[in-house]
Amino acid sequence: MPETSAQRALAVSLGARSDAELARLFAGRQVSPSSTWRDMFDAAEALLDPVSVARELPALTRPEATALLAAADGEPATGTVREHLASRALIGDDGLPFANVVTAVREVLPGGLPPVAPGRRAPAAAESAAAASEAAFTNAASVADILMIALESPLGRIGSGSLGAGERRRLVDAGAVSTPAEADLLVGLAADVGLLGANDRAWLVSPAGREWLRLPTLDRWHRTALALRDALPRAYRDDDGGWIPSTEWADASPFDPEGPDRAALWSRRLVRWGLLDATGHVAPWAQSLAAGGDADTSALRDLLPPEVDRVYLQNDLTAIAPGPLAPHLDVRLRTMAARESRAQASSYRFSAGSIGASITAGETADSLREFLTGISLTGLPQPLAYVIERTSAEHGRVRVGSDPETLLTRVVTDDETLRRSMEVDQSLRSIALARHDDDLVSHVSADVVFWALTDAHYPAVAVDAEGQPRALERARLAGGPSPAPDPDATYAPLLERLRAGAQDSDAAWLERELDQAVRARAIVDVTVRLPDGSARTFRLEATGLGGGRLRGRDRAADVERTLPLSHIDGVAPVD
Repeated sequence: MPETSAQRALAVSLGARSDAELARLFAGRQVSPSSTWRDMFDAAEALLDPVSVARELPALTRPEATALLAAADGEPATGTVREHLASRALIGDDGLPFANVVTAVREVLPGGLPPVAPGRRAPAAAESAAAASEAAFTNAASVADILMIALESPLGRIGSGSLGAGERRRLVDAGAVSTPAEADLLVGLAADVGLLGANDRAWLVSPAGREWLRLPTLDRWHRTALALRDALPRAYRDDDGGWIPSTEWADASPFDPEGPDRAALWSRRLVRWGLLDATGHVAPWAQSLAAGGDADTSALRDLLPPEVDRVYLQNDLTAIAPGPLAPHLDVRLRTMAARESRAQASSYRFSAGSIGASITAGETADSLREFLTGISLTGLPQPLAYVIERTSAEHGRVRVGSDPETLLTRVVTDDETLRRSMEVDQSLRSIALARHDDDLVSHVSADVVFWALTDAHYPAVAVDAEGQPRALERARLAGGPSPAPDPDATYAPLLERLRAGAQDSDAAWLERELDQAVRARAIVDVTVRLPDGSARTFRLEATGLGGGRLRGRDRAADVERTLPLSHIDGVAPVD
């Protein structure tokens, strides 16, 4: 189909579609809502532009690519594949691709699709299943560690969106991962399943990630396994909602040059999460998941190490968990103690600083004693009880609140030595504390002043307007997922303009053909309707178009002719 005929055919097809169908097409083809298109012919020309077509081809699945290649050889596409290709403006109403699409397809795959041996979702052997269960447990714990670290301080991102080298090293040094490559893999996994969210420069824990941390290990794994399956690229999914054999993923997007690398990444993710074994076979508990159903958590539960809910509290201010500590206990214990090692038996260390941080976050001496006594197999050792008592007594000697009259932040303490120390402390220059009577004041917000004092190791407590302590949480969470833009609303002004420009499609197409002929100084046969009702064809070299008239040199009579557009019935290029 010639290019101009293809544009007209697509323009007619676009005009017959509903606004909702056009909005979905424009969104999928990444059309700018501020496009200056005047009518459906402009839209068709842009959608058939070689650059636009080349940008769309990588999104096609292998069945769609196979049908498109067959259609390029004259075999019309059929069924749901035909519907999809037509909805993406790649084929016409006859099921055959437009000329520019054929050209793009043959440029990318001049020899057609290479054959691929059909795979099957083979179950993993017993030995591989045991290794997959260990991977599931280990990597669920690693992701939890990454989220805990990100709660303390967001993970910095570089311009490409990936982790910075310093952040990779931070995760390795903290024991969350063993290598920088593992850090990239698990952070990407957590982001794609919604546990992490991004701002411009950092990864932050999402509200869903914060909730996930409080779940038992098996629930953590299950929720993430479902999210991973749902996040798989469209080319890897089957019609039942599961996934095609992982051995076929590398060839699932034939037009995408990054397809093999993407397939390798997703395979590594599913192996890490215990859904596939190292050879790509499906773990027993993931068989139903791979087929579009739910995961069989009971099959995995039998292979996971049992969690414990008790620890040994020791006189050297450490706690030893004799097995994997239940996640909700681990999360709370790590608010009052620093974890020193993570293994089947994890160890935690208490200090005045860690106890003070927990009190800052809302704990009290009584709540600390109650929690630790409840999980201890050895009671509450006297050294730890002393640290809790002393830290609690000292905590709050500096009170930070907002003054409702002056709207300044007021720092109050009865200890003159502490007051003088804060007044001259160079590490507090950013909050600019100034003496006001017996207190210190700052123009900086109370929360910022509080955290600055806490970081400088002053026994500060935030207080409300009544002077009562209030708990502050330092962790910044990512905002909730942004609602997906509504294509109908996004493209409504553009669609209104296109509909208005399509009121006389024949006249608009004629003017477009004549404009292209003038631009190319082409020779065309112009059929003109004469006053007596007859028609006459002039062979002209098109030279100008304007004022409702076409100007051109009649090659036969060697004269300049001016023809009213309203009298022109058709135009055809001369080969």
